[in-house]
Amino acid sequence: MPVSDILRRRIGAAVVERVAGPRQRPSGERPQIAEADRWFAADRPIRQVHSDCAIFVGGIAALLLQSLHPLAMAAVADHSGYQTDPWGRLQRTSRFIATTTFGRDEDAMTAIARVRAIHEHVTGTAPDGRPYAASDPRLLTWVHVAEVHAFLRAYEVYGERPLRREARDGYVADMALIAAELGVPDPPTTEAGVLDAISRFRPELAGTPQAWEAARFLLRDPPLPLVVRPVYAGLAAGAVALLPHWARRELRIPAIPLAHAALARPAGHLVVNAIRWGISAPNS
Repeated sequence: MPVSDILRRRIGAAVVERVAGPRQRPSGERPQIAEADRWFAADRPIRQVHSDCAIFVGGIAALLLQSLHPLAMAAVADHSGYQTDPWGRLQRTSRFIATTTFGRDEDAMTAIARVRAIHEHVTGTAPDGRPYAASDPRLLTWVHVAEVHAFLRAYEVYGERPLRREARDGYVADMALIAAELGVPDPPTTEAGVLDAISRFRPELAGTPQAWEAARFLLRDPPLPLVVRPVYAGLAAGAVALLPHWARRELRIPAIPLAHAALARPAGHLVVNAIRWGISAPNS
C-alpha cells in the first residue's frame, strides 16, 4: 500500500476515534441495517449534511451559539463533563446524531428516550438566581434551533455538495422530527423559520462568565496534543467565522480583522478537506 494511503487511513482513524470513540468491533463485523429499516431514507437531506465533514465545524459553532442562553449554559456548566471529559461528551453526542440520522427507527427512539430521561434529572439554579431544567420546552427549542442553524450554515459554507433551497428546508424538516420526539414544541420546519426563531430568542441571549469560560475552553484551551492543535485551530477559526457578529460580541471573541476574516474560511476549508481526504482513504 502506498505511504500516502497509509497516512490517509491513520488520519481518518484518528479523527473518527476522537469524535466517535474507539470502535466496538471490526468494521467487517458491523451489523448491516436495511435501508427500509432506517428512520431517514438515503435521499433525505439530513443524511447528506450529517455525513459530511463540515459537521466538525458546525459542532463547534453550535456549542458557541448555544452557550449564549444563560439558563442553557448554566445547565451545561453544572451537569456536563465538557471540561473534565470533553471527548466523552462529544462522542456521546456523535453517537446520538449517528443513531438518529442513520439508524433504525427503534434504535433512534431508544436513543431519544435515553436523552429525555437524562434531561429529567438536569435541574438547578443559574448564577443569576433563575431556576433551569433541561426538559424546559423553551430551552430545548433554543438548543435545537442553534444546532440546526450552525450545522446547516457549516454545510452551506464547507460542505462538499451544495443544497438547493428546498433541500435546506428539507434538512430543517428532518431535524424537526427528532426535535419533536425530544420534546421541542412545534419546531421550525424551514430555514426561514429557524432564522425567525433565533431572532425571537435574541432578547434572552447574553454572554455570561460561564459562556466566556466555555468559549475560551473551546477556542484557546482544548485538551489536545500540540501537534494536533493547528488542525483544531483551523476548525475553530472556521466555526467563529460562521457566528453572527452579535454572537461573537456577546462571547467576547475579538472582532476578526479583515485580513484574518479573509483567512478564517479558507482555513476552515483546508482542514475540512484534509479530514475528508483522510476519512476517504481506501481500506486496502
